[in-house]
Amino acid sequence: QVQLVESGGGSVQAGGSLRLSCVGSGHTFTSDVMGWFRQAPGKEREFVAAIYWTGGSTYYSDSVKGRFTSSIDNAKNTVYLQMNNLKPEDTAVYSCAAGRIMRFYGGSVSEESPYEYWGQGTQVTVSS
Repeated sequence: QVQLVESGGGSVQAGGSLRLSCVGSGHTFTSDVMGWFRQAPGKEREFVAAIYWTGGSTYYSDSVKGRFTSSIDNAKNTVYLQMNNLKPEDTAVYSCAAGRIMRFYGGSVSEESPYEYWGQGTQVTVSS
């Protein structure tokens, strides 16, 4: 059974930082794309970042580029999302997702449908 478990969320003031973790199990993620998405109250879920497990290529939404960084620790089967200079508009539930690279051929890492596995999410609240 594939599981993705996020942690590291919390409450922080604007300008602060948080590091989210996503631990994977039950699957070999080396051929996967790992994505981060977020959903704010009353809004659609939106793409935040993606990273190729092998090779480490990263992609970010314009709204977080330059502030957020995704990385992978192979030994711990963990994907991280380092979030700096947080803003109130970053408040949302953040979820990680995984999908085999072949599912993204002809598509985009920012789309939800290629991702096969999803975590439950972790709440991030940024106050002004």
